[in-house]
Amino acid sequence: MPTTTSRTCSLPFARSVSTSKRILIIGGGPAGTFAAIAARKQDPAAQVSLLSEEHCEPYEKPPLSKAVLLGKVQASDALIAGPAGVASQGVILESRAQCAGIDRAAREVVLEDGRLLQYDTLVIATGSVARQVPQLPIGTPRVHYLRSERDAQALKGALTPDAKLLVVGGGLIGLEVAASAAELGIRTTVLELAPRILSRVCDEETGAILDAAHRARGVELQLGTSLASASSDADGRIAVLTSAGETIVADLVVVGTGAKPDDRLAVAAGLTVEDGIVVDEHCRTSDPVIFAAGDVVRFPGPHGPVRLENWRHAQDQGTVAGTNAAGGDAAYTTIPSFWSEQYDIYLQGVGWPQSAAQRVRRHVPGGATLVFDVHDGRLVYAMGINAQRDMAAVRRLIERRVAVDPVALADPAQPLAAMLKR
Repeated sequence: MPTTTSRTCSLPFARSVSTSKRILIIGGGPAGTFAAIAARKQDPAAQVSLLSEEHCEPYEKPPLSKAVLLGKVQASDALIAGPAGVASQGVILESRAQCAGIDRAAREVVLEDGRLLQYDTLVIATGSVARQVPQLPIGTPRVHYLRSERDAQALKGALTPDAKLLVVGGGLIGLEVAASAAELGIRTTVLELAPRILSRVCDEETGAILDAAHRARGVELQLGTSLASASSDADGRIAVLTSAGETIVADLVVVGTGAKPDDRLAVAAGLTVEDGIVVDEHCRTSDPVIFAAGDVVRFPGPHGPVRLENWRHAQDQGTVAGTNAAGGDAAYTTIPSFWSEQYDIYLQGVGWPQSAAQRVRRHVPGGATLVFDVHDGRLVYAMGINAQRDMAAVRRLIERRVAVDPVALADPAQPLAAMLKR
């Protein structure tokens, strides 16, 4: 725990100034931002401060691998709290706030600059950090990890028309970057260890649709292949040796091999951590006045403890954590979902997959496709390509636990919305 000779704190949290409840939120991503907003709504008199390591107003991150790289938007065009920012919600934003530690006994957060911020309740929403490839660690010249607006801008500047790009990892982030690069006319190769892309995300047939879309646009997919070693050429380009024995020379490399929870503060503070901060259904940690939400937590799922990394989860769980930090008693029971945009393909998933479920596929005239998982006569999970309207009905079918007929699910002539009325 860092120490300091003078104990100071930001004015909004000085004990002598106000008896209002002091709520601190660590993390300026969606979980932290929605936690801060929810806390203020639950207790309008509370003093709520959002601590963000970034220099700017909290922004949406899904566009970073798509519209930002394509130059269609800036991160500032998609602020989480809207154009007026979190201040319009009564939240104090502390930008460039590097947290060095949590003193649970004193109920203080220690900042790198020596300030001590006091809290009555605390929400940890530190998100996740990139899983690094040992041969290409963060900071290696011409190697990019995409986690922030600054990362996206640096990568955008490197995506010149004559560049050759290597993407390590055939998951959602890696493929979104590959799609953006292909749209810019950049020669792109993707290395994926698994025998197919998106093996952790979707079934083989759905994955094949994405595979064909990438290949049709000139992206080279090397499957069942990993990175064996990497070195810099005399001209600064990166030479990668693959497990297949091939050497690929690239002008730049994007690493998209997943993420891990940024639970370092929680570990140092002595909270219960098991590949993520362990919380209950109310987002409460092993310390009753500390809550946590988003990518960084492991929470009770319907099939056991689970950790999720997606926007909807962070938003909804952050809202629960903030509500409860301000005195509420909400439970996190949201049905998770995700989406990904690649070329003209909009991929969505909703629900909790089950290995024992019956799989049903529906092909919709016009090119849309859906795949459903049915268990005990009810829809538990679904994935759709270019089926946004149907997926809205799917979510309600899952949330309401409506009994479904697999034959009707497979028939595109049977409207999914009509099944809600049965």
